[in-house]
Amino acid sequence: MSRTDDVSSNSFQPAQPQRWSLFHGFAQAVDSHPAHQELRAWGLLAMASLGIAGIFALLLALSRLPGADEMFPWPVHFFEKGLVIHVVLSFVVWFLSILGAMCVLATYRLSDGWPRWRIFGPLSVWGSFAATVLLFMPAWMDRGEASLNNYVPVIIDPVYYAGLGVLGLSLLLSVIRLFVNLIGRKGPLEPVTLSTVGAGLIYIFALACFALAWLEIQGDASFTSLTPDVNEDLFWGGGHILQFLNVGLLLIAWYVLGGVTLGRPLTRPNLMNAAGLLLVLTSLAGPALFVALDAFSAAQTAAFTDLQYLLAPPTMLVAVAGIVTVFRQRAEDRLPWNDAAFHCLVLSVLVFATGGVLGLFVDGTDTRTPAHYHGVIGGINLAFMGLFFGMFLALLERGLTKARAAIWSAWLYASGQVFHSLGLFWAGGYGAPRKVAGAEQGIEALGATLGLYLMGIGAVIAVIGGVMFIVLVSKALLKKL
Repeated sequence: MSRTDDVSSNSFQPAQPQRWSLFHGFAQAVDSHPAHQELRAWGLLAMASLGIAGIFALLLALSRLPGADEMFPWPVHFFEKGLVIHVVLSFVVWFLSILGAMCVLATYRLSDGWPRWRIFGPLSVWGSFAATVLLFMPAWMDRGEASLNNYVPVIIDPVYYAGLGVLGLSLLLSVIRLFVNLIGRKGPLEPVTLSTVGAGLIYIFALACFALAWLEIQGDASFTSLTPDVNEDLFWGGGHILQFLNVGLLLIAWYVLGGVTLGRPLTRPNLMNAAGLLLVLTSLAGPALFVALDAFSAAQTAAFTDLQYLLAPPTMLVAVAGIVTVFRQRAEDRLPWNDAAFHCLVLSVLVFATGGVLGLFVDGTDTRTPAHYHGVIGGINLAFMGLFFGMFLALLERGLTKARAAIWSAWLYASGQVFHSLGLFWAGGYGAPRKVAGAEQGIEALGATLGLYLMGIGAVIAVIGGVMFIVLVSKALLKKL
């Protein structure tokens, strides 16, 4: 079952040198039908959300091309509602599916394969499936206004808000079960499990910010209905804290991918633990800002914005240490270039760094802003792709048979995302506005037009890579064993 050869040995003198294996401990902990069912269900939810989001990503990119509004009969307000669907499925449901999957691994590891409150696992994943349906429905009901607020855009409709509520509570069940099994644990609290516990805490801090914002809005005598401005206030604080969760999951993915492909820890365990602790402590500032500052004031808004700079230290700690480990491995032995998970690790760091550099030049009004976050999120997505290739499918004993196709999917997605981001950045430098499409963009400069065409080409390439990934993983998850 293990990806590495764990050699039986005499307790006094091993027959041959033992190899450190991150994979082996988790393989033993989840070696049961209930654990496999939960992990597989989270994987299927992730593929479903990505598949639908990918379709809309391609349509959105096409709708932004100059002259597209004359070439295709786009539905009324297609871009706005389509953008909401794309973002919430690809940046909320997809990321939270990874949190759900990691909670499964950590819970079963802590409980040595016999978790308490086991029923919370199935309830969590099926509740998330139901929530995804509720989030998708309003786009096809010809009702509700699209609110393109930051982080968690919405369609202003009771069904959509119900979907968000069910999704938030469903993931909370997985986190609660994780904490219950942390108390009186039977298994080790190694870096992956401890970092997942930290991610669970950050998730609770984000929910607390959403709850505090909602209470402030409800307490405002002038509040009458949910509008785009109200949604901006509602999701601003918690949305920022969700970015800490995303980075926390990214660091876990990097550590796992390094471990399973290199056969050695990507960083020292205490360094990984320190990075996770930094993320938890800095994300705690989110709820604190609702206590220390007036809700939705300019000072609070700026404070949440400035929190993003606190994401850099833990990320740099793990990234730099990981790069040193890879170069050390290269000097001692050949790197595993035949392993798709290793390609995902390398490309994730490079694409994430590209997005980070582009972020130094954003101002929030033009397409340089989405250029930044498409690069950063593309890097995170590549790490999560690697989790499926190198960890999740192997734990489910559903490993890929076409390793070369998996490598191609990673490279196509990575190169496409880089072109997509650079195209948006190029167009933004010429003033192309964000969150609009077609003639509404008012594009006149040739440079902006060329940038948007590069963006469109990149989007197509990235979608091809994403589709390959979804098909490969879905076939593995759905095949009969």
